Amino acid sequence: MKILHTSDWHIGRTFHGVDLLADQASVLSTIAEFVREHSVDVVVVPGDIYDRSIPSSDAVTVCNRGFEAIRDAGAVIVATSGNHDSAVRLGAGASFAAAGGLHLITRVGQINSPVIVEDQFGPVAFYGIPYLEPEITRVELEVPRARSHSEILGAAMARVRADLAVRQESSPNTRSVLLAHAFVVGAEATGSERSISVGGVETVSASEFEGVDYVALGHLHSPQMLTDRVWYSGSPLPYSFGERSHGKATLLIELDASGLVSVQRLELPSVRGLRQLTGTLETLLSSADLADAEDCYVSALLTDPVRPIDAMRLLQGRFPFAVHLEWQRPEDNSELKYRDAVRGRSDMEIAQGFVTAVRSDPSESEIKLMEAALSMAERAEEATAELGVTA
Repeated sequence: MKILHTSDWHIGRTFHGVDLLADQASVLSTIAEFVREHSVDVVVVPGDIYDRSIPSSDAVTVCNRGFEAIRDAGAVIVATSGNHDSAVRLGAGASFAAAGGLHLITRVGQINSPVIVEDQFGPVAFYGIPYLEPEITRVELEVPRARSHSEILGAAMARVRADLAVRQESSPNTRSVLLAHAFVVGAEATGSERSISVGGVETVSASEFEGVDYVALGHLHSPQMLTDRVWYSGSPLPYSFGERSHGKATLLIELDASGLVSVQRLELPSVRGLRQLTGTLETLLSSADLADAEDCYVSALLTDPVRPIDAMRLLQGRFPFAVHLEWQRPEDNSELKYRDAVRGRSDMEIAQGFVTAVRSDPSESEIKLMEAALSMAERAEEATAELGVTA
């Protein structure tokens, strides 16, 4: 059996305010092409299908078209809810969707009810553990004192192992694949993931997943291997500039009669690159060396001695997908503490320093305006104090 592992689609997410739906539709189309090209039997999606618990109608349309393309390419889909999804909304109509080959596992009660897919060697049981918030699910999982994600996952895995043992007793050739949305110890976060810790420890050990042939993880956005059987596929698109160096991928898993045979990384094409540029505005606008960034999402750090006026508009004239801009004076010391910057200085010196830091040195007329404003503030403070004394 061939299985394609993809996760963390985050359909509906924006990138510094830029709509990504077209990019997401493109990458889902590529995933469907992988299914067709490699004759994939099952696609697993362990969580964060949507970016919000209440996705927009456009996000739902893109997601549904992606599911349809994967099904048309010939694969059954097994998906779970993540910490970004609404388990209730995603799972609505799950029984109806299952009839069409889309299996949505979003409830605690489904953990020990796997999706069974047959191949020439026998059954493969696909178990799903949706994102489980300890405070909400500990009673239903019969561990009322559990507080950590590790305790909750341990209770869920106990149900999986118990069900799998029964199935393997009656059908010894039964193999198993587990979907889980979790932060596993030793894995590397990218910074674009939302924390799943709410009053407890969010990480779990890879040893919690012992007993199954392959573990398809979701939540972290970088493709990575924890053990030879426990993998993150990562997100199909970069969702922060911290991910600009991460090659995005899906994972092609193959099972035979004895279990896991191989895990192959299938590289996803870059829909649009990410670049972080540093320099003066004039340099960024004129340098021929930056021509390859003109079709990328750009984050720019300007080092002009004076903050440039209308810098983003000018940048977008050359880099249409510039989405983030910062200005840093060359002599700026970001580690300087505010209290050190103002110690021993008059109100006027502090005010002038502020204007210089955020723009440039104030003009003579601006200094006079600041002096007048500070004088008015001082008189108002004195008047207030006198009223307090007479009262």
